[in-house]
Amino acid sequence: MRDGTVLYADVWRPDAPGRFPVVMTRTPYDKSQPRHPQMGGLDPMRSVGEGYVVIYQDVRGRFTSGGEWSYEAEFEDGYDAVEWAAGLPYSDGSVGMFGISYLAFTQWAAAVARPAALKAIFPQQIGNGAEYNRAGGAFSYGAMLMWATMMAPDMLMRRALRGVDVRKSLGELMHLIDHMPEAYERLPLAGGHPAVSELFPAYDQWLTEIENDAFWQRMSWAHRLQEIDIPVFSLGGWHDIVAGGVTELFTNMCRNAPSEQARKSQKLVMGPWVHGQMASDMISDLYMGLSATSAVIDLPGLHLRWFDHWLKGKDTGLMNEPPVRIFVMGDNAWRHEQEWPLARTQWTDYFLHSGGHANTLDGDGVLAPCAPAEDEPVDTYVYDPRDPVPTTGGPTLLPGVIIGANAGPKDQARVESRADVLVYSTPPLEREIEVTGPVTATLFASTSAPDTDWTVKLVDVHPDGRSYGVTDGIVRARYRNGPGRPELLEHGAVYRYEIDLQATSNVFKKGHRIRVQVSSSNFPCYPRNPNTGRPIATETELVPAAQTILHDAQHPSHIRLPVIPR
Repeated sequence: MRDGTVLYADVWRPDAPGRFPVVMTRTPYDKSQPRHPQMGGLDPMRSVGEGYVVIYQDVRGRFTSGGEWSYEAEFEDGYDAVEWAAGLPYSDGSVGMFGISYLAFTQWAAAVARPAALKAIFPQQIGNGAEYNRAGGAFSYGAMLMWATMMAPDMLMRRALRGVDVRKSLGELMHLIDHMPEAYERLPLAGGHPAVSELFPAYDQWLTEIENDAFWQRMSWAHRLQEIDIPVFSLGGWHDIVAGGVTELFTNMCRNAPSEQARKSQKLVMGPWVHGQMASDMISDLYMGLSATSAVIDLPGLHLRWFDHWLKGKDTGLMNEPPVRIFVMGDNAWRHEQEWPLARTQWTDYFLHSGGHANTLDGDGVLAPCAPAEDEPVDTYVYDPRDPVPTTGGPTLLPGVIIGANAGPKDQARVESRADVLVYSTPPLEREIEVTGPVTATLFASTSAPDTDWTVKLVDVHPDGRSYGVTDGIVRARYRNGPGRPELLEHGAVYRYEIDLQATSNVFKKGHRIRVQVSSSNFPCYPRNPNTGRPIATETELVPAAQTILHDAQHPSHIRLPVIPR
């Protein structure tokens, strides 16, 4: 690298004379473990057989590479790594990049730095850098504590090789990994896990810098898309933690890339997947058919078609196909589209109403496209952070037997039976309704606390009463105007809250019901709001809050659905 640090890479190349285009990925997870074929990505051996040099590189400060790891270093390091790859004696000077999650982040980071040799990238399941860690102002607690425990062992080994006594940290880390449910309960959030704080200090920094816009912009690129002048093939999953970020980046690149060629050279694929798992016909608790697997669209082959076009100049026919391909859940089928969001979208508001009995749960409210009456009564509940609503599926990333095992469409029965979860449902549908696109909710609410959280979940209720989450979102009340603009609440005052539920594509079938859950916690996906108004990262006191949801003519709380004509 430009500062003299040495990064190591494994290289696969054709056993033949000549020069070949390079496809590379940069990983913090050990270059000697290329798991990507199992996750539906580029296949190294298949690609070498098709005339590519394939490179896996350990990023700075990870496994075999020198230096100290930092998120921000990936921008300059990405530039230097691409230029190094382009100058190899068996390289023809053209470089593409591939990979999933962090390995997709390193692609965007390199693209922002604009090395001349980088011709195209294929990022999978990544949003706008680290910004998703504070979506709605709430830290992505469940995912990031787990990720910190994934990153920490290599940090520990590197310290041990330098002669540092790591026995105490090793014991703490092993206990943390073996007792993650209890670990999530620990307070304060920052500094509550000494081994993580010592081995992976970025975790505590991210918690305490939640309001620092300048800090987060150094690790993001949504505000720098006008600097990325290359084709991008974006791939995401509807039940992934970064689903909304993937679709937003595609849309913004189509609008803001600096050249017309780049703007017209964007591709988007959205499957039904959770994070890192694209090979199963079961998506969490729902069977979505063999079409749900990435094998159906041949992701390794899709990579080759993409790079054959941009690195070899072959006409693979890929760029003649529509730019968007989505998996429509409910129909359980793939479909091509010309844009995102879809031009034929009918934005439809479904309003919250009190006291209906169309549902199986006594006291449930009604969800309907008609506006509320002048004098509809409010709905109330008590949010107690000592007994938060448990995360039950959704676009999240929590520990499990495999990554993503606790995400996706899971039965909501244990959530909907709670007194601190409000439920609003349509009657059984007389015709199917397709919802494809970004989903948002507007709540008018008040609280007894100086700060609290509001959560909204979109749910598909089957005729037999089983209900499965489709997508969800959160807003931390003090950050209702943005994470960098904190403002506490007045006791009992009514505020308007806009909540981003990312994006989806789901057909609510005839006889099903559309349901909305409203509550104040989704733990441990997001950390509990202690309701005190003090800094959440260092707070140890938990205080109950009295919550009120309004839905009358002056306060029309609703969810906005992107309905697609059938």
